[in-house]
Amino acid sequence: MTNAGTTVAKADPPAPAVRLPRRRGIELALIVLAVLLSVYGYCDVGLAKNGTVPPGAAGYGAGLGVLALLAHIAVRLRAPDADPLLLPIGVLLNGLGLVLIYRLDLETPGDRAAPTQLVWSTLGVTLFIVVVLVLRDHRVLQRYAYVCVVAALVLLLLPILFPAVNGARIWIRIAGFSIQPGEFAKVLLAVFFAAYLADNRNALAYAGRRVWFMQLPTGRVLGPIVAIWLLSVGVLVLERDLGTSLLFFGLFVVLLYVATGRTGWIAVGLLLTSLGAVAVGWLEPHVHGRVEDWLHPFASIDAGQGPNQLAQSLFAFAAGGILGTGLGLGHSILIGFAAKSDFILATAGEELGLAGLSAIFLLYGLLVERGYRAGLSLREPFGRLLAVGLASIVALQVFVIAGGVCGLIPLTGMAMPFLAQGGSSVVTNWAIVALLIRISDSARSQYDGEVAP
Repeated sequence: MTNAGTTVAKADPPAPAVRLPRRRGIELALIVLAVLLSVYGYCDVGLAKNGTVPPGAAGYGAGLGVLALLAHIAVRLRAPDADPLLLPIGVLLNGLGLVLIYRLDLETPGDRAAPTQLVWSTLGVTLFIVVVLVLRDHRVLQRYAYVCVVAALVLLLLPILFPAVNGARIWIRIAGFSIQPGEFAKVLLAVFFAAYLADNRNALAYAGRRVWFMQLPTGRVLGPIVAIWLLSVGVLVLERDLGTSLLFFGLFVVLLYVATGRTGWIAVGLLLTSLGAVAVGWLEPHVHGRVEDWLHPFASIDAGQGPNQLAQSLFAFAAGGILGTGLGLGHSILIGFAAKSDFILATAGEELGLAGLSAIFLLYGLLVERGYRAGLSLREPFGRLLAVGLASIVALQVFVIAGGVCGLIPLTGMAMPFLAQGGSSVVTNWAIVALLIRISDSARSQYDGEVAP
């Protein structure tokens, strides 16, 4: 309009507030689908092995469905803006793991692991519900960073007091009950790394001295976190748990890169990983044996001793082909004592084929991607680093385990997230999903009533 010869432009109206859709109905539909797929797999195993539907199919479906429904209700009540894919992916992977363990139990009637795994899954979902209901803001964890690191180191030290199992001291066994403390320690260390790097990210990125292609921070800033990392990894080396050592090192490097934005840390991490792997492979007999098996997987056959575990695993993948032999119709039990734990992926590869195995990897990839997305959507550094760290734990575990079973890298004793037999592992993975649910709720709700960028 015009006022005394002056033209004044009319201001644009404010942009409407944006509220992201919650999609809890989509989450519930995906959970129902995940439970139905799991029950179908359970029935398919029974039909293939015995010609009848297993008598416990209804109970299995009802139990898994009730657990998933309770978890969904907790999310709906306390984290209504959370990512709708995280919980269904966890339910489907956990349900498929129970199916595969049950299938292998039919080959070992004297050693049934599925009922115990179902109990651990119940505990894991219970912990998920507790975390979602009690932890209203993930930033509270930042206050307890040093408590977390002390607890993590105590958990890593405890197995040294107990006898080694299969060459590694990573379990605590009391009266037939066993747990793996390192599984819980990795989440606690992720909290500590995220909190410390969030507080010191500017000093890590811009202070210190430039050496060659990267900026090295001062020892006062980098020293404490490196000391904690070296101590934790040193304990794991003493326990001969090299898989978890590799996981911790990868987590440390990824978070350091995310906090500083310096690609040089990736190069340094790869260099140190290579040097450490070569040194441990030559000096530690247990690890050296696994490296030899990796380099020559069929040497035992040539020597007339029959196939070893890695060779049997490769045979299982080859037998599966594109579409697999069908649930219950494979022979991966020939792998031996680790068929339900370290090598359970071989059963999936043989009986579900390359198509089924690709679907499983896509589920893991989607879980990791949604974790990264939640972290990168946050405006505060601690939550961003924690989400990236938790998602990286899953990604690194899948790579290390799948790479070992497929012959890509030497074998390490770790559990495939949600799939493999292992109570500590399944409980910890449910805790990771719960924390990602909480972080994604914060990431999506921060735009409620505001203009989305």
